[in-house]
Formats: sequence, structure tokens, C-alpha cells
Amino acid sequence: MRLWSLHPSYLDSIGLIALWREGLLARKVLLGQTKGYIHHPQLIRFRETENPIQTIDAYLKAVHDEAVRRGYNFDLSKISSCECQPPPRLPLPDKQLEYEFHHLLNKLKKRSPLQYSILQHITPIFPHPLFQVVPNNICAWEKRS
Repeated sequence: MRLWSLHPSYLDSIGLIALWREGLLARKVLLGQTKGYIHHPQLIRFRETENPIQTIDAYLKAVHDEAVRRGYNFDLSKISSCECQPPPRLPLPDKQLEYEFHHLLNKLKKRSPLQYSILQHITPIFPHPLFQVVPNNICAWEKRS
């Protein structure tokens, strides 16, 4: 399970679709509707919030927004309405953002050379809207995955 901390606009179509599906799986895990993935390190940052479901839904809403921008038809009814007060932004160490960006570039080099060439020289790197970049080392939850 990979729940990118990068802005969803960086993902190619394969990555964006996978993120939506894995985000929905993460939501089911947080709701206790699965037997697997219950201890997955990518879920720690959501579990540690006051309202994990509201937080994962806000995460997924941003993924949905990017899909709509591209003309895709992701089913918004699979998440709760995010009309209430948005959850607080989660801290994201700058080193984690850099790590994920380079990880994505390595995937795109083979899978989507055009997207790779577009992103190769991008600066600054923007996080997913749910996250606030903070100076620090890699996240404790990411070291475990």
C-alpha cells in the first residue's frame, strides 16, 4: 500500500488510479472492514489523528479532485462528504517529500517516460494538500514500510 505524500498531480494515470484504489483500501482498513493491512505503517499517520476516517476522506477528496481535473470518473460516493471542517494538515518531513519524489521518478522512468521528463527538473516539490512540509528527517512511519 502506498499513500503518496506528493501532490496527486505528479502521478501518471496508472499511479493516480492506483492511489485512489489503495486509498479506498486504506479507508476500509481504518473502518475495520478488512483482515489484512491492519498494521500497515502507511496508516499510522491517519490513525494518529482525531478522526482517521475524516482524514482519509480528505486525502481521497484531493485525489478525486485531481482525477476530475484530468477528466476521469472516480466515484465520490465511496467516501464521506468533506463539507464539514477540514482536518488539520498533517506534518510531513521535507526529507520524506524528497524521498517520495525520487521514488516516483524512478517508477516513471520505466513506466511513463514522458511524465518522467516533465517532472525531472521540477522545483519546488509540492505535497498532497493534506500535508504541511516541516524541516526534519524521514518519518518514523515511513522507516517501517
